[in-house]
Amino acid sequence: MICIADIYHKNCIEQILNNGVYDKNPRPKYKDGTPAFTKFITHYVETYDISKNEFPIITLRQIAIKNAIKEILWIYQDQTSDLNVLKNKYNIHWWDDWESKTHPNTIGIRYGETVKRYDLMNKLLDGIKNDPYGRRHIINLWQENDFNESDGLKPCAFQTLFSVRDNFLDLMLIQRSSDLLVASSINCIQYVALQMMISKSCNLKPGKFTRVVNNLHIYDRHFESAKIILNREVGEQPILELNTNKTNFYEFTIDDFEIKNYKFQSPQIKFELGI
Repeated sequence: MICIADIYHKNCIEQILNNGVYDKNPRPKYKDGTPAFTKFITHYVETYDISKNEFPIITLRQIAIKNAIKEILWIYQDQTSDLNVLKNKYNIHWWDDWESKTHPNTIGIRYGETVKRYDLMNKLLDGIKNDPYGRRHIINLWQENDFNESDGLKPCAFQTLFSVRDNFLDLMLIQRSSDLLVASSINCIQYVALQMMISKSCNLKPGKFTRVVNNLHIYDRHFESAKIILNREVGEQPILELNTNKTNFYEFTIDDFEIKNYKFQSPQIKFELGI
C-alpha cells in the first residue's frame, strides 16, 4: 500500500510553489532578525481513514513520531504548559524559543494549561461516553481570556471536533496556520494518536481523521528543501498502533505506541525556523 501522506505532501508542495501567494509584514523572524516570509494557500483539507490503515505519516523525510506523541501527552494528560515538564519528562526542547516573558519557564497560558483550566479533556471523555451521538464533542484551545493573561504563541492546532459513527470515533482537526515542511506531519500524527487514545478510552475504534488548515505555508528559506522532497519517490504506508489493554486515558504512555513499516528516506533535511 502506497503512503497516502506522501501523495498529499507532494501535492501541497506543488500547489504552494506554483500557485501560492506571498505574505506581507510577517510576524515570525529568523534568528538573524530577517523577516520569515512564506508562500501560502488557504482552506486546505485532507482526510485519512485510520480504520483502513491510512495514516498521516510521510516517508519523504524522517519525522520524530514518538516525540510528536509525547507533546500530546504533555498537553492532554499532564495538562500543563510548563517547559520543565516537557524537557525533563519527555526530553523535548523545540518549544524553548517560544518561552513566555510574562510566565517564565512556560509557553504562557496555552495548550495544556488551557485544557486544565477549563477541564476540557474530562468533559470531552464524559460527553463521548455518556452521549456518544451528541454533536458537541469539541475541544477549543482558542480562549481569549487566556491570551489576555499571558503572552505566548497562540495555538495553531486550536480546535478538535469528535463524532461517533457506529463503533468508530472520527476526528476533525482545525488549524489556523501550519508550516507544511516542518510542523504539518507532526501535528497530523499527534492528533491521530490522541484520537486512538480517546477511542480506546471510550470502547470505540479510530475512524476518519480530517485536517482543515486555514493557512498552509512554506517559508522562503525552505523552498530548495521543498524541491528536494518533490524529487523523492512515494514510499510504502507506515502503520501506528496503540498496543495495550489499558482503557484509562491518563494511563497511556509512549511505550504503548508501536510504529510499523516506517522506512523513511535519507538524508535528513534540516530547516531554519521562523520564530
